[in-house]
Amino acid sequence: MNRYGARAVAALLILVAGVAGVRWLAQPPAPRSSPLPAVVSSAAQIERGAYLARIGDCAACHTERGGAAYAGGRAIPTPFGTFYSPNITPHADSGLGRWSKDDFWQAMHQGRSRDGSPLYPVFPYTNYTRVTRADSDAIFAYLQSLPAVASPRRQHALKFPYGFRPLLAGWRLLFFTPGAFQPQPQNTAEWNRGAYLVEGLGHCSACHESRNALGAIRNSEHPAGGLVLNWYAPSLLSGAEAGVSQWPQEDIVALLHTGVSPQASTLGPMAEVVYESLQHLTPEDVNAMAVYLQALPDRAPAPSRQRNPLRKPGVVQQRGAQVYGEHCASCHGDDGEGRPPAAPALAGNRALTMQSTVNPARIVLFGGYAPGTAGNPQPYGMPPFVQTLSDEDIAAVLSYTRAAWGNDAGPVTAAEVRRYRAGPLW
Repeated sequence: MNRYGARAVAALLILVAGVAGVRWLAQPPAPRSSPLPAVVSSAAQIERGAYLARIGDCAACHTERGGAAYAGGRAIPTPFGTFYSPNITPHADSGLGRWSKDDFWQAMHQGRSRDGSPLYPVFPYTNYTRVTRADSDAIFAYLQSLPAVASPRRQHALKFPYGFRPLLAGWRLLFFTPGAFQPQPQNTAEWNRGAYLVEGLGHCSACHESRNALGAIRNSEHPAGGLVLNWYAPSLLSGAEAGVSQWPQEDIVALLHTGVSPQASTLGPMAEVVYESLQHLTPEDVNAMAVYLQALPDRAPAPSRQRNPLRKPGVVQQRGAQVYGEHCASCHGDDGEGRPPAAPALAGNRALTMQSTVNPARIVLFGGYAPGTAGNPQPYGMPPFVQTLSDEDIAAVLSYTRAAWGNDAGPVTAAEVRRYRAGPLW
């Protein structure tokens, strides 16, 4: 059965599984017609809610580029179509002005809107269900303190049959069980705090774990990352990708807090996460996340790198070597040794050699820029070559660097580069 046939069968199974919930979904509770009385929240609760919203990086999804903060409208492309984030300012008609803290808790913990209808899991309630009621109330208090912005909700542009919301009843039956975070007494308080932030409010797995054909996260035993906003979020369970079990803790902290470390730097959507969210976390919370991430099992260790001779060069490798010499060697070195901190080494660079070729191709095409943070206020960046190099040239230079200096990754094709060139930046 081909991929499309499998998806059709899976969609049918979900439809069958959701039949029992269709009648209930068709008759949700009637929404309130007038705003609720103003919520009285303490300044301390609002301040804490602002901090928690930073951890959850709520503004990133709920703010359209160039738009008012938290007023929604940002496009979120997925394999199922394009979702548009809702307005979560306290506007009575287009935001959360008619919501109560109980309604908000229902959305966070159970993945249901104010009227009881199920939310699409592009809102990561599969992670947020672990958030405590106190933290949910604090975030709601903060959102209610924001200026109310009139910003009507944009309709999602979904492929058939994903726009048929009753299917979500079956999806939830198969893939979602509400549940609060449960500390593990055998681990330290710091580890448990890190687990709560990474698995819950920080919703790291929403990007860094692969998904099945129905958009549900695969079993965590499967050490593969996921595609998000046209970039590849590498697996946190793989030393060949983004696993940090072998890193010093201070390097993990540096990467999370500043966007750069001696081991790696953040680019693309992850640079935005660091800029908007992680750099604002307290040292205690960043350390807790580092402790938890370092303790994750490494289910796909990085292969040991040896200074083996370059694979037997062919026409593509010769072309790649020429392009590298003309455009790359002045920064990254003749032997891929790099020139830190301006240019990272390419020899043994797992961001270059991981199986997915999405990120290396997009970095060459559109440039690579670490975030400007308090700990890295003047970041170095790589210029884009989208106008300078052809698809064939980029494929050749990537194929060359993925096989040179002891690297042992597969080639990149011009067709792959062409596909990445056509997609939006993110």
